[in-house]
Amino acid sequence: MTRAPTVKLKKAHGRTNSQQRWLNRQLNDPYVSAAHQEGWRSRAAFKLLEMNKKNKIIPVGGNIIDLGAAPGGWSQVAVKEKAGKVIGIDLLPVEKLQGAEIIQGDFTDPEMPEKLRRLLNGGADAVISDMAPNTTGHAKTDHIRIMALAELALCFAEEILNPGGNFVAKVLQGGSEIELLNQLKKNFKIVKHVKPPASRKDSREMYVLALGYKKKQ
Repeated sequence: MTRAPTVKLKKAHGRTNSQQRWLNRQLNDPYVSAAHQEGWRSRAAFKLLEMNKKNKIIPVGGNIIDLGAAPGGWSQVAVKEKAGKVIGIDLLPVEKLQGAEIIQGDFTDPEMPEKLRRLLNGGADAVISDMAPNTTGHAKTDHIRIMALAELALCFAEEILNPGGNFVAKVLQGGSEIELLNQLKKNFKIVKHVKPPASRKDSREMYVLALGYKKKQ
Protein backbone atom coordinates (compact mmCIF):
# COMPACT_ATOMS: atom_id res chain seq x y z
CA MET A 1 0.00 0.00 0.00
CA THR A 2 1.38 3.42 -0.98
CA ARG A 3 2.01 5.78 1.94
CA ALA A 4 0.92 9.40 1.51
CA PRO A 5 3.16 12.30 2.56
CA THR A 6 3.29 12.77 6.34
CA VAL A 7 0.75 15.23 7.74
CA LYS A 8 1.69 17.25 10.83
CA LEU A 9 -0.78 19.03 13.09
CA LYS A 10 0.27 22.63 13.72
CA LYS A 11 -1.79 23.21 16.87
CA ALA A 12 -3.18 20.95 19.56
CA HIS A 13 -6.33 23.08 20.07
CA GLY A 14 -6.81 21.91 23.66
CA ARG A 15 -6.25 18.22 22.97
CA THR A 16 -4.42 15.98 25.43
CA ASN A 17 -1.09 14.44 24.38
CA SER A 18 -2.74 11.05 23.85
CA GLN A 19 -5.49 12.59 21.72
CA GLN A 20 -2.86 14.43 19.69
CA ARG A 21 -0.88 11.22 19.12
CA TRP A 22 -4.04 9.34 18.07
CA LEU A 23 -5.06 12.06 15.61
CA ASN A 24 -1.56 12.22 14.12
CA ARG A 25 -1.59 8.46 13.67
CA GLN A 26 -5.01 8.53 12.02
CA LEU A 27 -4.02 11.31 9.62
CA ASN A 28 -0.90 9.42 8.55
CA ASP A 29 -2.35 5.91 8.40
CA PRO A 30 -2.54 4.68 4.78
CA TYR A 31 -5.26 2.20 5.70
CA VAL A 32 -7.47 4.98 7.07
CA SER A 33 -7.04 6.90 3.82
CA ALA A 34 -7.69 3.81 1.72
CA ALA A 35 -10.83 2.99 3.71
CA HIS A 36 -12.24 6.44 2.98
CA GLN A 37 -11.31 6.24 -0.70
CA GLU A 38 -12.69 2.74 -1.24
CA GLY A 39 -15.87 3.15 0.78
CA TRP A 40 -15.09 0.83 3.70
CA ARG A 41 -16.69 1.72 7.01
CA SER A 42 -13.44 1.15 8.92
CA ARG A 43 -9.75 0.43 8.35
CA ALA A 44 -10.43 -2.92 10.08
CA ALA A 45 -11.98 -4.13 6.80
CA PHE A 46 -8.47 -4.54 5.41
CA LYS A 47 -7.55 -6.93 8.23
CA LEU A 48 -10.31 -9.34 7.25
CA LEU A 49 -9.61 -8.88 3.55
CA GLU A 50 -5.96 -9.81 4.11
CA MET A 51 -6.75 -12.79 6.35
CA ASN A 52 -9.43 -14.08 4.01
CA LYS A 53 -7.17 -13.83 0.97
CA LYS A 54 -4.67 -16.20 2.57
CA ASN A 55 -6.97 -18.44 4.60
CA LYS A 56 -10.37 -18.55 2.86
CA ILE A 57 -12.33 -17.80 6.03
CA ILE A 58 -15.49 -16.73 4.21
CA PRO A 59 -16.86 -19.46 1.93
CA VAL A 60 -18.63 -18.29 -1.22
CA GLY A 61 -22.36 -18.65 -0.63
CA GLY A 62 -21.85 -19.42 3.05
CA ASN A 63 -23.77 -18.11 6.06
CA ILE A 64 -21.68 -15.56 8.00
CA ILE A 65 -22.23 -14.13 11.49
CA ASP A 66 -20.28 -10.99 12.39
CA LEU A 67 -20.08 -10.46 16.16
CA GLY A 68 -19.60 -6.92 17.41
CA ALA A 69 -20.30 -5.72 13.89
CA ALA A 70 -20.25 -1.92 14.42
CA PRO A 71 -19.53 0.07 12.34
CA GLY A 72 -19.98 -2.69 9.75
CA GLY A 73 -16.61 -3.04 8.03
CA TRP A 74 -16.30 -6.79 8.47
CA SER A 75 -19.89 -7.37 7.33
CA GLN A 76 -19.04 -5.30 4.25
CA VAL A 77 -16.12 -7.61 3.52
CA ALA A 78 -18.29 -10.70 3.91
CA VAL A 79 -20.77 -9.29 1.38
CA LYS A 80 -17.95 -8.36 -1.02
CA GLU A 81 -16.44 -11.83 -0.75
CA LYS A 82 -19.75 -13.27 -2.01
CA ALA A 83 -21.04 -14.83 1.17
CA GLY A 84 -24.62 -16.07 1.10
CA LYS A 85 -26.41 -14.63 4.12
CA VAL A 86 -24.55 -12.15 6.32
CA ILE A 87 -25.84 -11.22 9.78
CA GLY A 88 -24.10 -8.61 11.90
CA ILE A 89 -24.81 -8.36 15.65
CA ASP A 90 -23.89 -5.50 17.96
CA LEU A 91 -25.12 -3.86 21.14
CA LEU A 92 -24.77 -0.54 19.31
CA PRO A 93 -26.92 0.58 16.38
CA VAL A 94 -25.30 -0.05 12.99
CA GLU A 95 -26.23 1.78 9.83
CA LYS A 96 -28.09 -0.38 7.31
CA LEU A 97 -25.81 -2.30 4.99
CA GLN A 98 -26.90 -3.61 1.61
CA GLY A 99 -26.48 -7.37 1.41
CA ALA A 100 -26.43 -7.90 5.18
CA GLU A 101 -28.95 -8.05 8.00
CA ILE A 102 -28.02 -6.12 11.12
CA ILE A 103 -29.37 -7.06 14.56
CA GLN A 104 -29.01 -4.73 17.52
CA GLY A 105 -28.70 -7.12 20.41
CA ASP A 106 -26.49 -9.27 22.63
CA PHE A 107 -24.99 -12.39 21.06
CA THR A 108 -24.75 -13.96 24.55
CA ASP A 109 -28.55 -13.89 24.88
CA PRO A 110 -29.53 -17.58 25.30
CA GLU A 111 -32.23 -17.17 22.66
CA MET A 112 -29.89 -15.65 20.06
CA PRO A 113 -28.55 -18.89 18.48
CA GLU A 114 -32.03 -20.20 17.77
CA LYS A 115 -33.13 -16.82 16.41
CA LEU A 116 -30.15 -16.82 14.05
CA ARG A 117 -30.78 -20.40 12.93
CA ARG A 118 -34.27 -19.36 11.84
CA LEU A 119 -32.91 -16.38 9.92
CA LEU A 120 -30.19 -18.48 8.27
CA ASN A 121 -32.36 -21.55 7.72
CA GLY A 122 -29.61 -23.51 9.43
CA GLY A 123 -26.23 -22.92 11.01
CA ALA A 124 -23.34 -20.62 10.18
CA ASP A 125 -20.36 -21.40 7.97
CA ALA A 126 -18.19 -18.77 9.63
CA VAL A 127 -18.32 -16.73 12.82
CA ILE A 128 -16.09 -13.66 12.65
CA SER A 129 -15.34 -11.33 15.55
CA ASP A 130 -13.35 -8.11 15.70
CA MET A 131 -14.76 -7.32 19.15
CA ALA A 132 -12.65 -5.54 21.73
CA PRO A 133 -13.65 -3.98 25.07
CA ASN A 134 -12.91 -0.37 25.90
CA THR A 135 -9.29 -0.21 27.01
CA THR A 136 -8.31 0.77 30.54
CA GLY A 137 -4.63 1.44 29.86
CA HIS A 138 -3.71 -1.40 32.21
CA ALA A 139 -2.18 -4.09 30.00
CA LYS A 140 -3.07 -7.10 32.17
CA THR A 141 -6.67 -5.98 32.66
CA ASP A 142 -7.15 -5.23 28.95
CA HIS A 143 -5.71 -8.63 28.07
CA ILE A 144 -8.05 -10.48 30.42
CA ARG A 145 -11.08 -8.58 29.13
CA ILE A 146 -10.43 -9.19 25.44
CA MET A 147 -9.68 -12.87 26.07
CA ALA A 148 -12.98 -13.20 27.91
CA LEU A 149 -14.77 -11.77 24.86
CA ALA A 150 -12.92 -14.17 22.54
CA GLU A 151 -13.90 -17.13 24.72
CA LEU A 152 -17.56 -16.03 24.71
CA ALA A 153 -17.38 -15.73 20.91
CA LEU A 154 -15.95 -19.24 20.70
CA CYS A 155 -18.70 -20.70 22.91
CA PHE A 156 -21.24 -19.04 20.64
CA ALA A 157 -19.47 -20.30 17.49
CA GLU A 158 -19.35 -23.88 18.71
CA GLU A 159 -23.11 -23.75 19.24
CA ILE A 160 -24.04 -22.44 15.81
CA LEU A 161 -21.27 -23.44 13.35
CA ASN A 162 -21.93 -26.06 10.70
CA PRO A 163 -19.41 -28.90 10.32
CA GLY A 164 -16.36 -27.53 8.50
CA GLY A 165 -17.14 -23.96 9.61
CA ASN A 166 -14.55 -21.30 10.41
CA PHE A 167 -13.91 -18.94 13.32
CA VAL A 168 -11.76 -15.83 13.77
CA ALA A 169 -11.51 -13.56 16.81
CA LYS A 170 -9.33 -10.69 18.00
CA VAL A 171 -7.00 -11.25 20.96
CA LEU A 172 -4.00 -9.52 22.53
CA GLN A 173 -0.56 -11.03 22.99
CA GLY A 174 -0.01 -11.73 26.65
CA GLY A 175 0.17 -15.44 27.35
CA SER A 176 -3.37 -16.70 27.92
CA GLU A 177 -4.15 -16.67 24.20
CA ILE A 178 -2.19 -19.95 24.11
CA GLU A 179 -4.90 -21.49 26.28
CA LEU A 180 -7.50 -20.40 23.76
CA LEU A 181 -5.47 -21.93 20.92
CA ASN A 182 -5.29 -25.24 22.78
CA GLN A 183 -9.04 -25.16 23.27
CA LEU A 184 -9.58 -24.47 19.56
CA LYS A 185 -7.32 -27.36 18.55
CA LYS A 186 -9.73 -29.80 20.15
CA ASN A 187 -12.56 -28.88 17.78
CA PHE A 188 -11.00 -27.41 14.60
CA LYS A 189 -8.73 -28.97 11.99
CA ILE A 190 -6.45 -25.94 11.50
CA VAL A 191 -5.66 -23.43 14.26
CA LYS A 192 -3.15 -20.57 14.25
CA HIS A 193 -2.31 -17.01 15.22
CA VAL A 194 -2.51 -14.37 12.49
CA LYS A 195 -1.32 -10.75 12.49
CA PRO A 196 -2.48 -9.19 9.21
CA PRO A 197 -0.40 -6.35 7.68
CA ALA A 198 -3.22 -3.89 8.44
CA SER A 199 -2.72 -4.44 12.18
CA ARG A 200 -0.43 -1.73 13.46
CA LYS A 201 3.10 -2.95 14.13
CA ASP A 202 3.22 -1.36 17.60
CA SER A 203 -0.06 -3.02 18.63
CA ARG A 204 -0.32 -6.27 20.62
CA GLU A 205 -3.44 -7.04 18.59
CA MET A 206 -3.57 -10.31 16.70
CA TYR A 207 -6.22 -12.86 15.71
CA VAL A 208 -6.87 -16.51 16.43
CA LEU A 209 -7.97 -18.34 13.33
CA ALA A 210 -9.66 -21.74 13.36
CA LEU A 211 -10.72 -23.57 10.20
CA GLY A 212 -12.73 -26.76 9.72
CA TYR A 213 -15.02 -27.13 12.73
CA LYS A 214 -15.40 -30.68 13.93
CA LYS A 215 -19.00 -30.58 15.07
CA LYS A 216 -19.50 -31.89 18.60
CA GLN A 217 -21.85 -34.84 18.87
